[in-house]
Amino acid sequence: MREIRKVLPSAHYIYYSDNAHCPYGEKSAEYIQDRARAITRLLLDKGAQAVVVACNTATGAAIATLRAEFDIPFIGMEPAVKPAALGTKSGVIGVLATAGTLKASKYLNTKGLYQHDVRIEEHVGEGFVQLVERLELDGPEVERVVRASLQPLLDAGADTIVLGCTHYPFLRPVIERIAGPGVRVIDPAPAVARQVLKILRERGIPTDDEASDYSLQLLSSGDATTLHALAACL
Repeated sequence: MREIRKVLPSAHYIYYSDNAHCPYGEKSAEYIQDRARAITRLLLDKGAQAVVVACNTATGAAIATLRAEFDIPFIGMEPAVKPAALGTKSGVIGVLATAGTLKASKYLNTKGLYQHDVRIEEHVGEGFVQLVERLELDGPEVERVVRASLQPLLDAGADTIVLGCTHYPFLRPVIERIAGPGVRVIDPAPAVARQVLKILRERGIPTDDEASDYSLQLLSSGDATTLHALAACL
């Protein structure tokens, strides 16, 4: 959302947080598809012209279904393996993601394109989503939880860390502090924002309305306290 606003500052946004049903990482594909359908219908009822599936796990499990069933553009997430593979000096990249993302065919296909050229180490960010949902973004306990999942990647020689979950960038300062200055941390969000702009222009959906002011409607399936607090970081 933050990155999309940089390229579309005057758009009207509807942001739906499915926090009553997260994390998605351990949920079945069928469950995630059902949630994605329900959320899409709600967004369409409110006038959405395009939908960003701002979750790597939901992208892997549901975006093909959504594109087949709804006649609007969907833009999904994908761990940034390509820029990591092209930029690594050690030849080892680390991917932090949910279990669902690491099992999804979308990620596995991307991984297959580059794993012959670099070594790709993976680790589930255990407890990361829960930390962010509780607004615990720093401190000794946060550092302990982050280090437990990050350190194995560093020990394997990774000099580039890919953030494969849209919750994880909120923990980026802690991740970078633990990793140290010699390790690059990649967030795919800026590339996704550029893709949103590209798709909207291709579809003829207005992207630059000087007469319009930015607006943001926040919706949540559960307690909206965390959603509003995180939105303040935008």
